[in-house]
Amino acid sequence: MRLPDTLQTLIAARIDRLPASARVVLRRAAVIGRTFWAGAIERLSPEVSELGDALEDLLLRDFVQREPRSTIRGEDAYRFKHVLIRDVAYSGLPKAARADLHERFAGWLAERAGEELLEIRAYHLDQAAALVGELEGAVPPAQAREAAEALDAVGKRALAREANRSARRLLLRAHELDPTLQRRYEAARAAWRLKDLPALAVEMELVREGARAVGNQGLEGRALIALAEVAIERDADVERARALAEQALSAIGDDDEARYDALDVLGTVGWWEGDLTRVERQAEEKVELARRLGRKDLESGALTELAGVYRSRLDEERAEPLLARALELADESGSIVARAWIARLEAERHARREELVEAEEAFTLARDLFAEAGAATDTARMLNWLGFVRWRRGDLLGAEKLMREAIRTLKPLEDRGTLVESQRTLAQVLLEQGKLEEAERCALESRETVGSRDQGSRATTRVALALVRAAQGRDEEAETLLREALAILEGTDFRFSERLPLETLAAFLRERGREDEAEPYERRLAAVSPIPSAAPMA
Repeated sequence: MRLPDTLQTLIAARIDRLPASARVVLRRAAVIGRTFWAGAIERLSPEVSELGDALEDLLLRDFVQREPRSTIRGEDAYRFKHVLIRDVAYSGLPKAARADLHERFAGWLAERAGEELLEIRAYHLDQAAALVGELEGAVPPAQAREAAEALDAVGKRALAREANRSARRLLLRAHELDPTLQRRYEAARAAWRLKDLPALAVEMELVREGARAVGNQGLEGRALIALAEVAIERDADVERARALAEQALSAIGDDDEARYDALDVLGTVGWWEGDLTRVERQAEEKVELARRLGRKDLESGALTELAGVYRSRLDEERAEPLLARALELADESGSIVARAWIARLEAERHARREELVEAEEAFTLARDLFAEAGAATDTARMLNWLGFVRWRRGDLLGAEKLMREAIRTLKPLEDRGTLVESQRTLAQVLLEQGKLEEAERCALESRETVGSRDQGSRATTRVALALVRAAQGRDEEAETLLREALAILEGTDFRFSERLPLETLAAFLRERGREDEAEPYERRLAAVSPIPSAAPMA
């Protein structure tokens, strides 16, 4: 933060008036941070003979204060009275001195706290390396390696607790300091968690090439799984996604976690194609893999997918107990993403019952939790659902705003499977507001975005454009699109998704005095899912 010159000058003048020993202690303390320890100052300031007196002087002059608790056992902790004092004191040190002090403090911290405060130690090693790099043009290999090892360990910890943005930053820096194939993979894995498909495509291709060059089949297989996800989510290339995932299964051997991930991608392929028999089989295997791994979060996800299969077939009796167990496991796992899924499932239940206030609250919680984990695509999916709920509540402007926010989120991520649903729903919301020209543009954009094998969205985008064409008086084209949408879904297991084209086609025919033609569709409509017809596909 840039300090106002007058304030910075005043603080600097106060520091300059300190006795020499107190000034040295204050500046060394500033290297450590807002909070510091007497033992660390002693290590960094061997020339200060009366450390206790210097600290007492700083206390009396209101530069620092004692901390009631210390994060390091047996060490007295102090804190700068204001962060601005710390910043000005730090700026009074030349870069070479800062680099040396950061590195020495990291050494002291390793001795006194071991792995407990590894995040702080990694930060100081990184600061030291960055300063040396600025001063000398390069970081000595041993120093770079030490900093990279600490950053790598901290980055993996961040991944484990789903702090995925922090993990990405830390793991990228570790690879920058000391590049290795494994570090490149870990950094790319963080991008995978964030659903940063452009970065994932580039970095995992490099991992695949590197792994193949050194004969590391397991790592090559993991990279292939990530590239398979890119193929379907970004490129809408179902055949390539399937081929890459199956190639990965041949490479990963007994790696159960990687097998789970590969089956996850193949499950997405099955959902796109409407082949729920295959999705069911793969979800059942994922349940077994998750149990073998002892991963309640993964088991919860697999059970949720399995329940989704049964719901798609209108088999609520089989779906409900699976969802109940998935909710229990998600809660027991403590995972942020699993908690988000709990909220999402509860929200969808409320939406099916037309309990729209409760649905909005639960979808909002799910959105916030997915955002906390950096799961951008899932966050956008919740925006889609929130927009749908606002639409159902009659708040068309609120729905439009949420859909536009989802589109802004998804376009840089290049996730076509989710983006297409945002675009077609926005088209329908705009149409209800009478914004016909803009609705047409969004409906046509959704037709460009949809993947050629994404059967669910191939149907929904036709319905959206059909509604626009009907509003334009182009009835023949509208009817053709609606019948095409229904025909697409009839070739899949998506019974619940038939509601939208059935409802729309029946209404279209009735409005034109063709009641006899509408009746068969209305009878079919009565038998399908109670989920409101325009709900998002994902």
